Amino acid sequence: MPPVAPAKKTGRNVALIITVVVLLVLCPCLGLAGWAVWKVADAGSDAARTPSSAPDVPPALPSDAPTSAAPTPDEEFARGDCVVNDGSETDAELRKVPCGPNTYQVLLRIPATTDGDRCETLAPQATANYVHDNSVDLFDYVLCLKKR
Repeated sequence: MPPVAPAKKTGRNVALIITVVVLLVLCPCLGLAGWAVWKVADAGSDAARTPSSAPDVPPALPSDAPTSAAPTPDEEFARGDCVVNDGSETDAELRKVPCGPNTYQVLLRIPATTDGDRCETLAPQATANYVHDNSVDLFDYVLCLKKR
């Protein structure tokens, strides 16, 4: 009698193929989603800016610096920038200006939050904060500010 060929184990091969296909589809999708979130967080937003009810928002201050054009809705504020408030405490309108007396310097920008109290722990030298609240939470941010 000729020897009998061993039975093929196709169940394991099918499971392995399915696992490989799922990983090949899932990994790029997760990577693309992460990249998109990162890009959107850096992009800024077009929504209205509102002050926080936490520490005081900088009041409108006189400045010896030359007046620049009105800010654009997508103006970005970064660490080291100096700003003045052209609005009021309840409706702040920050504008970038050259650093000098009676300006506020951005110590820290905290993305994707409206919690102004985070400035107390992340930038304890801050004397004020500014909260940008957007309808899309990913575009929210807080600026921790220090009066110069």
